[in-house]
Amino acid sequence: MRRSSKSILLAALAAGVALSAMPAAAQAGAATTAADPVADGTDAGLGEVVVTAERRSENIQRVPVSVAVVSGDDLRTFQSGGEDALALAGRVPGLYAETTTGRIFPRFYIRGLGNIDFYLGASQPVSIIQDDVVLEHVVLKSNPVYDVANVEVLRGPQGSLFGRNTTAGIIKFDTIRPGQTWTSRFNASYGTYNTATFDAGVGGPIVQDKIAVRLSGLYQHRDDWIDNTYTGFSADGTRGGRDTLGGFDERDARLQVLFTPTETLSVNVSGHVRDYEGTSTVFHRGALLRGQNNVNLEPRDRIALDEADNNPQAYRTYGGSVNAAWDFGAATLTSITAYETTSGYSRGDTDGGAAANFGNVGFGESMGRIRDLDQWTQELRLASNGDNAFKWQLGGFYFDSRDVTEFYQRGYFLSPGQTGRNPNNWVRLRNVNTSWAVFGQASYRIADRLTLTAGARYTEDDKDTRLVKPVLNAAGTSDEFRRLNPNAPTQVKLSGKEPSWDLSALYEIDPTASIYARVARGFRGPTIQGRSAVFNTPFTTADSETIMSYEAGVKTQPTSKLRLNATAFTYRVNDIQLNANDVNGNGTLFNADHANAYGVEAELDWKPIRNITFSLGGSAIHTEIKDKRVYAQVCAFNGVPTCTVLDPTVRGGLFAQIDGNPLPNAPRWQVDAAVRYDIPLSDRGNFFVASDLNMQGYTNLVLYKTREFFANDNLELGLKAGFTTTDGRYEIAAFARNITNEKNLKGVIENYNAAVFNEPRIVGISLSGRFD
Repeated sequence: MRRSSKSILLAALAAGVALSAMPAAAQAGAATTAADPVADGTDAGLGEVVVTAERRSENIQRVPVSVAVVSGDDLRTFQSGGEDALALAGRVPGLYAETTTGRIFPRFYIRGLGNIDFYLGASQPVSIIQDDVVLEHVVLKSNPVYDVANVEVLRGPQGSLFGRNTTAGIIKFDTIRPGQTWTSRFNASYGTYNTATFDAGVGGPIVQDKIAVRLSGLYQHRDDWIDNTYTGFSADGTRGGRDTLGGFDERDARLQVLFTPTETLSVNVSGHVRDYEGTSTVFHRGALLRGQNNVNLEPRDRIALDEADNNPQAYRTYGGSVNAAWDFGAATLTSITAYETTSGYSRGDTDGGAAANFGNVGFGESMGRIRDLDQWTQELRLASNGDNAFKWQLGGFYFDSRDVTEFYQRGYFLSPGQTGRNPNNWVRLRNVNTSWAVFGQASYRIADRLTLTAGARYTEDDKDTRLVKPVLNAAGTSDEFRRLNPNAPTQVKLSGKEPSWDLSALYEIDPTASIYARVARGFRGPTIQGRSAVFNTPFTTADSETIMSYEAGVKTQPTSKLRLNATAFTYRVNDIQLNANDVNGNGTLFNADHANAYGVEAELDWKPIRNITFSLGGSAIHTEIKDKRVYAQVCAFNGVPTCTVLDPTVRGGLFAQIDGNPLPNAPRWQVDAAVRYDIPLSDRGNFFVASDLNMQGYTNLVLYKTREFFANDNLELGLKAGFTTTDGRYEIAAFARNITNEKNLKGVIENYNAAVFNEPRIVGISLSGRFD
């Protein structure tokens, strides 16, 4: 059976199981008055969803923005098998995520816009915000999310009110804050490969109405589960063995202290720490045979690696923030001051295999290290209070990020006496990124039906990258960068100054339905690629990109049991920043003239009776790069292409014209679905069964088209069944993530035809509880 047929069959089977449960659920509801909301007076509806997409708490149905919400409980279900924030991929229409650098470097895409660059200094058009603090550096974006209240995904440019570099959208994580009553919760799970997760939080008042605290923690562990089958000679001392890769240990803690000295002043002081060790991404060399896209021949749990010491990585991160709000009556002044710092490294066998198995050619390993990173942010915002017809807010934002980053290549790691050993084969870079912005927004409600909103922001974004220590020869007597590039600068400065704005209108047809339209302009600052210096290659840069986005949607909730929101959109990104590879497989930045896209996204929630809940989401998008002058380096090894390129090529087939191609990692369509069915057993509790799935259509993984480097019909299924107490305080369950053990292609290393796979099947048990 072809893979696409199998995927469709599995999806149909899951949908059939879900739909077949409906009559039984209806009968259960009719058989007992406790399940009848009319009989017992309980609310069997979906409830109100409150978001802060416009920096105010509002009903999602009244916000003129395409926003999706994932509850903390749902996120914890997805992460029960040991996953991190990448578990959101496929669970939110229009959102995609992947990594080729392990758990410390997630890459997010919204409506097809993202960045495939694996450089530690890469910028991304998707902004990550945790507790109102923007996390810009790629390592900071990997800060684990735990004790979370909910996640909001804001699709489309959000430059007026949030952070920076938000041409694609925002993923906003809000943790549970301290309160004036003692509450606690925990989720614990244990499964395959000794995968263990413990996510907990406890908090309450120390001095009633004056001081409250909340302590949160996360522990995740997985044993190494991938065998390194290589038994031959290693030039850097790497040794194979059973269960040598794939594991990780994640330890995180956060303490919040909320001070409320008066009724008009609140100050929340938060501090957190992260200690992570694990395995960087495992690349499977040669898994994609030339002319084929079948990855089923390559085992996921075995690989032969002859270098890089089995791909270790480790990071430690610390941070804190002070969020103060002073209510003046007519308006509230909010100040958010935050600091983040991190240090660590990630090392990997970048050719993804043992060279001895490939004709003794293709040795490769590298390591990226952050010696130190310091990020300071400051935001001041003054916003009107109340639910008046006219609402406004204005403020300023300052961002300062400085880091010392190093890159090491193979010669550095070779054992003494080995040919090619060079202890000076590494570089050190100093990166400085400063940005400031002023912003404002106003909305006016006309006749209680029509609300008009306008926002604007002006941003200056400055970047400076300097080569502090170049590659030297083995004797340390020659600057190889300067010798090979006598005229290339060792310091590059770029600056971008652009306005962002948005206009929207929301019309309430009746209390159950609204329509809205929005037009927005976004901006992403210039980018510098400095890692190329480790290959003695000059820096590459990309100028600022801008986006014009148009969308219109409908938000309906005809009954308390049914909610349907849908949006159609189109956008154009001018001077879009793209990333390809040079002959060394190193990322190279450039701008293409523009990219166009159009698509739709929709979400349905339905609770026909109190015992069963359905959700269904989907998105479809068409993206297209437009620039006949732009060519991208293709898959090649020793000057010979290793894959089947379908685009027109030049220079001996080594460069492909990408005009008309889709953006990389932009799925043509995505579908996510979930169902939960509760069966009352007694007055003490309920048995439940829940299932979720996500499917992904054709997704090109690189800038050019090939017969090898794409994913299609990717599918993952989750299942959970267990017992909950009547009051919902306790739950014990069995679960399975990726229950069919699908092997999905998530990324590639082009010149080695190497594949990156998704997480394996994890089966286990979970226990959760909450105390009020």
